[in-house]
Amino acid sequence: MSLVPLGIVFLVFYIFVIRPQSKKVKEHQAMLDALKIGDSIVTSGGISGVITKIDEKNNMIHLQIADAVVVKILKSFVLEKK
Repeated sequence: MSLVPLGIVFLVFYIFVIRPQSKKVKEHQAMLDALKIGDSIVTSGGISGVITKIDEKNNMIHLQIADAVVVKILKSFVLEKK
C-alpha cells in the first residue's frame, strides 16, 4: 500500500518534467537538422549571424557575423533560427 503514493509521485514527475523536456530536445534536434546555408541564427552565447557553410563531418557551422568576419561554432550551440 505504501508504494502507491510513490508511484503516483513518479508518474506526476514524468508527466510534468521528463516528457516535456524530451519533447523540447527532439524539437531542437529537428531544428538543427533543418539548418541550411543562408539561414539567420542566434547562438546560445547571443551571437547572431548568417550560416555560410555547414561542416557535417566535424559538426561545425561557419557563421558570418559581420562583413568579412566568419566564425566557426559547434552546431549544438545554435539556440534558434530567426
